[in-house]
Amino acid sequence: MKRIALIVLLFSNLIIFSQEKEEKFPQDINKKHEVKLNVFGVLVFEWIDVSYEYLINEESSFGVGVLVGFDNNEDIDEYRKFSLTPYYRRYFSSKFARGFFVEGFGMLHSYENNNYDYYINGNYQHNDKTNTEFAVGISVGGKFISKKGFTTEIYLGIGRNLGRDNGSLEVVGRGGVSLGYRF
Repeated sequence: MKRIALIVLLFSNLIIFSQEKEEKFPQDINKKHEVKLNVFGVLVFEWIDVSYEYLINEESSFGVGVLVGFDNNEDIDEYRKFSLTPYYRRYFSSKFARGFFVEGFGMLHSYENNNYDYYINGNYQHNDKTNTEFAVGISVGGKFISKKGFTTEIYLGIGRNLGRDNGSLEVVGRGGVSLGYRF
C-alpha cells in the first residue's frame, strides 16, 4: 500500500510540475518587426496610414507611422494631409508585446484649414491655409495576434500642438483599426 501511495505521489508531482512550463507561441519566437496598415483611415478618410513597429522586449516597443491624405475632404474643417508619428508603447500583458498598451507619441503633421468662401467689396475670397505643426500626446489600445503572425490593433489617442499659431488646432487625434504582420 505504501508503494502504491508513493508511486501515485511521484506521478502527481510529475504532472503538476509539467504544467508549469510556459507555452511559447510561434509568432513570438525571433519575430521583432511589424508592418501595419490603418484600414479605418483608408475607408473613412481616404488616408494611407502605414506604420512599422520594432519590439524591444516583451513589454515595450517603438515605431513610426506615416500618413498621407489623398482627398481634400471639404466636410472636415482641418483636413490632415501628412503626418510623421514616432511612438513608444508599453504593453501590460504576460504575453509577448500584445494585449492592452499605452503609448506616448510625437506627431509632425500638416493640415489644411478649409475656410468658407465669402465676398468682400464685391471680390470673391477663398481662404484655405496649410499649417505644419508638432504635437505630443498619449494613446491607449489593444493588440491581438494570430498564430500565423497576423496582427490586429485598435487604438485611440489625443495630443496637444506645441507652438500654436492663431487659428491653428489646439489638439490632434490619433486612432484607428490596423491590420498587419509580425515577422
